Order: sequence, then C-alpha cells, then structure tokens
Amino acid sequence: MDVRLSNYGNASKRPSPVNHMMAAFASGFRDGVDINLGVGFVNENTIPVTLLTEAMQAVAADPAAYRQAFNYGGPHGSSNLIAAIRRFLGRAGAGGPDHATLERKRMIVGPCGATSLLDALAEVLAPGIVVTSDPMYYIYCDALERKGFEVLAVPEDRDGIDPAALERKLLDLAERAGRIAFFYVVTVNNPSCTVLSNARRRQLYEVAARLSRQQGRRIPIVFDLAYELLLHDPEAQPFQSALEWDDLDIVYEIGTLSKVLAPALRIGYLLGPDGPLMDAMVQKTSDTGFSAPPFVQEMAGYLLDRHIEPQLRAVNAGYRRKALAVRAGIERELGEFLADCRGGSAGFYYYLTFRDVETHSASEFFKRLTRTTGRAEMDGPPDNPLPRVVYIPGEYCVHPRGDLAAVGRRQLRLSYAFEDTEGILRALRLMRAAALP
Repeated sequence: MDVRLSNYGNASKRPSPVNHMMAAFASGFRDGVDINLGVGFVNENTIPVTLLTEAMQAVAADPAAYRQAFNYGGPHGSSNLIAAIRRFLGRAGAGGPDHATLERKRMIVGPCGATSLLDALAEVLAPGIVVTSDPMYYIYCDALERKGFEVLAVPEDRDGIDPAALERKLLDLAERAGRIAFFYVVTVNNPSCTVLSNARRRQLYEVAARLSRQQGRRIPIVFDLAYELLLHDPEAQPFQSALEWDDLDIVYEIGTLSKVLAPALRIGYLLGPDGPLMDAMVQKTSDTGFSAPPFVQEMAGYLLDRHIEPQLRAVNAGYRRKALAVRAGIERELGEFLADCRGGSAGFYYYLTFRDVETHSASEFFKRLTRTTGRAEMDGPPDNPLPRVVYIPGEYCVHPRGDLAAVGRRQLRLSYAFEDTEGILRALRLMRAAALP
C-alpha cells in the first residue's frame, strides 16, 4: 500500500538531476583531493564569525531593544530588521530605491531566506506561465514546474533577457498570453552571472506593464537581487531599482543577506507594493512557521547598522581577486576550446560555452572529471580514484524544451566562491586534460 501524494508530491519523489548529481558526489567527497566547483556556497572566509558572535551577544544582552528575541516572532518580520534594511538600502552605494520609493513600498521578511519567499510566491499566485531567462535559475524553475507552473525560458544576451526574443515568444503564446502568472528575473543571473543592464530592466518592466494593461490585471515582475551586493567590477554600472518607475504597482524585489553576511542567517526580504499579494505572502509565512527566528533577524539588523559597509568592501575585494585569477586560468587552460565565457563582474560564477567539447552528464568530459569512465588509466583505483572535479552541466541550466537545449550540452557553470583559488586553478588544469582527445 502506498501513501496518497499530491501532484507536487508525486513530482518530487525523484530527485532533480542536480540534486542527484551533487548528492552522489558529496557521498565520497575527499577534502583536499576532490574539487567542487558546482556548489553555490559562499567562501567560508567571507563569513564574519567574530561579528556574528558580537551581534548574538548584543541581542542577548539587551532584551529592551531586542524584545522577545528568543520567542516566536510576527509573520511580517522584525521591525528592527526591516528598519535596518531600509536604512541600508537608503544609504549611498547600496543600490536600493530612492527614499520616496522606499517610504511608499512595503517590506516583509521571509520565514527562511530568499528561497522561502520564492517558494511562497509559487503557493499564493495562481499557476500559469512564468517568464524567465534562458539559461535559467534551474533550482527554482524545476520547483515551479513540479508545482504546476509552465516555464517560458527566453534566451539572454550579454545584457540579460533579449527583448526581441521575448517579443517573439510572446507572439508565439498568442491566446495563451492570458495564462502568464508572473515574470521572474535574477538580475545577476544564476547560472550565467550575466548582469541585467538598467536599460534592459526598464524594458522588461515595460513589457510586463503593457501586458498588464492589455489584460486588465496586474502581472507581477519579480526581480531576484540575490547577487547584486556582489558587484565587484569597478567598471560596472551601478544598479537601479525598478521600483522607482513602477507606476502600476507590479514590481517586487527579493533581496538576501546570505551572500554578504552568512547563508545560515537565512534572511531574505521582499520589497514591493502593499496589497493582496503581500497580505497573502505574510499569511504564508505564518503558515510556514510564524516567522524567521527572531534572534537571527535582530542579529542581522545589528550588523546592518554597524558593520555592513566594511564587510561588503572586504567580501567584494576577495571575490574580485578570485574572479581575475580564475578568468586568467580559464583563458590559459581552456581558451582554445571555448566559444564564450560569461561572468566575473558580479556574483561568483563563470559560465562557459565550448565550441565542440560536450559537457553533459553522459559526456566523456564529465566522466573523465568525475572518474566514472570505467577505465583504470582515467579513473584510478576504485577504492581511491584520482582527483575528481564537479561542475554544473549546462544541460541542467537551460530549459530542456527551450531554444538553448542543444548548446546547453556544451556549457557548464563553475563557482569560484567555495574552493580556494589554487584548488580552482588545479581543477582547470584537470578540465584541460579532460577536454583533450
């Protein structure tokens, strides 16, 4: 006899390809031997443990300022943290909306990071078509399809989603355009780290606004800002918030402190117009677990008010050094095999497109790097294989029924965050060996 599952439960019985691949690799991972370029973890050296300890002690020592910090919290989020985020976004260089926009928009805190807010959107919005980029944020897009949404992946160029490709896709939808649920755009794309230009951001908003007016309903456009605080290229254009020109109340921005403070804080926030969607999101937080842990929220607010600017400078300086060193290594070891290399200005990914070398999970390249060719001279002894390298194959990053499905078989994402620089350069040398005939 089997348990009766929901449609989502049935779709979740088998792990996603990336889930399965990473679990298989992690089961035998050898520190100092194997190299994990696939995991999206931040670099451990960027996590300010001393400051986190200071913040915890400050919160515990002042119950008047941090009321009931170790009890249950309210589903909208800590008022201290929300005020601290507003102050941070309002300061010069934070990339947030102007003061007038900040004043009129509502902010809520998710129950467990930005991911929980994305999950909540998929619960409170009616299923339909989600317009996003290709390559896509595969973790969320896989989850959306398990929840009954249809993902419309639109190819990007070096400025983000290609407007001409988007218009073609919308024309192809024809009568089904009424099923568009929302637009979802990661402004520093995961996996490609393509930086969405301000002009392109404005164009995407105008498309969503036009469709909203045509259909007589608000179609949300959600900008995921997960990597915006990691803009470490000094020549890159500062970001502009789309909230500033939103005259239809359709723009929502999801931010996180995971990449610049600590993922374990699980702090994600949603900023956007007040109304039914925000009300539903707050109730979803209540249903999930009342709130994010109040003491963690208070710690985050404390750090934002006292330490965030030097922390940001240190984090971005570290990622800049690694980005430059890894880019040089990519050009040195893999340049002759590549058709394209994106990333390196923000976030901590490079996205590579090979001319001829296939990178998918059944390819010779992948098997050589994971030591699964079945040939002793390539794999080493079964009980002690040669050093292994894991990356995210492009086949998982592009939509399987999208325009880039074929080219995705020659692409990969590598992270330069978690492993140290020398380990990454060693992995690139192993990649070169795997790419050779």
